[in-house]
Amino acid sequence: MSEELIREVERTVRSNDEWRLRRTVNLIASENVLSARARALLPSDFGHRYAEGHPGKRYYQGTGPIDGIEAKARDAMRQLFGYRQAEVRTISGTNANDVVFSAFVRAEDPVVVNPLEVGGHISHMPMGGMGKYTKKILRWPRSASNGYAIDVPRAKDMLLKEKPRFALLGKSLILFPEPVREIAEVCRELKTLLVYDGAHVLGLIAGKKFQDPLSEGADILLGSTHKTFFGPQRGVILSNLDDEGWKKVDRKAFPGSLSNHHLFTLPPLLVATYEMLAFGKEYAAQVVANAQHFARSLAKEGFDVQCADLGFTQSHQVAVDVRKQGGGDRCAPLLEQNDIICNYNLLPFDDPKNPMKPSGLRLGVQEMTRWGMKEPELEELARLFRAILIDGKSVREEVNRLRGRFQHVCFSFDAPGGAPAAGGSKGAGVDVDLAGY
Repeated sequence: MSEELIREVERTVRSNDEWRLRRTVNLIASENVLSARARALLPSDFGHRYAEGHPGKRYYQGTGPIDGIEAKARDAMRQLFGYRQAEVRTISGTNANDVVFSAFVRAEDPVVVNPLEVGGHISHMPMGGMGKYTKKILRWPRSASNGYAIDVPRAKDMLLKEKPRFALLGKSLILFPEPVREIAEVCRELKTLLVYDGAHVLGLIAGKKFQDPLSEGADILLGSTHKTFFGPQRGVILSNLDDEGWKKVDRKAFPGSLSNHHLFTLPPLLVATYEMLAFGKEYAAQVVANAQHFARSLAKEGFDVQCADLGFTQSHQVAVDVRKQGGGDRCAPLLEQNDIICNYNLLPFDDPKNPMKPSGLRLGVQEMTRWGMKEPELEELARLFRAILIDGKSVREEVNRLRGRFQHVCFSFDAPGGAPAAGGSKGAGVDVDLAGY
């Protein structure tokens, strides 16, 4: 019986890998894929070990190799972004958020965040991580003409009136840069810590295709390493804080929020950061070009793509109002039945108390860009969206044929002999190795 149960687990994993890595078009905006060389490092002995503390200052012996990888990952992150400090021990973007919230948020002080319905992450909310530290959570005022944007004059007035000690920009539905420079002016005057949650756009920031929050005046950049970044699921904290400010972050990382920190994902993170150094600019440019072309193509096919007057998007994401097609909770399952994977999402006019009945779809092109898709394929994909959601057709075989043309991870060192594998209409590099599954 035990043998059969184990075989069932193995079959499930193999089946999922074959489906998600070979046949589906993945448009989840918070996911990406590892290169073969990064993925090959996941099943290492690091997964068995502990390394509490800092490299060279551990509470365990036998951590020399781990120390070297972690220190190099930290230094590579600093080099990539050009910042003074990088904390690479956090194991997710939400964990990174929690470290910073616990270091700087006090119960008696108000904080300011983006509302849930305009893309504020759940960890920013009273029911999420922020709610553990304060209940005085204010919402950035929204523009009357563009519900996705902050009303900057009203935001400045609110800051001057409320005098928060902590202000948070950045969202999980993020189409355009945030008004960091304008907000930072007031925050400096008030000595308000300005934090930017760049979980979704970290790879675009690294690739110089989105705003650079710290150079625009933010104090801390939080990130996830597996969305537009090339890495495994981890988090990172980046800053140019003074030594005293950074000590607060360090103490809340360990021992405050971390013990062991999923060491087996550190080597893939280091490889991913090297890949970002080599290919990040080219990749980020193609991601944004793909997102903008996809948005235009969907609009031509009859969809209500948001922010048309602003050029739709400047990130990896596209937001679509699909109320005419039955709403997000109807459309996302229909797309999945045709092997297109995405998520339904609240839009600014939705009721945040009813998140399971949203008007929208949130689509991200970053993973399919890494598989090698470019503008012609995104145009083809828009036609398939119309066939499924407007014409009521089943096009699963067509989706599988489209996906079948892209079976290699690009923007990586996966090519034979270690030569760079950059983008291409048919991909480049080597097959993702499924043999171990």
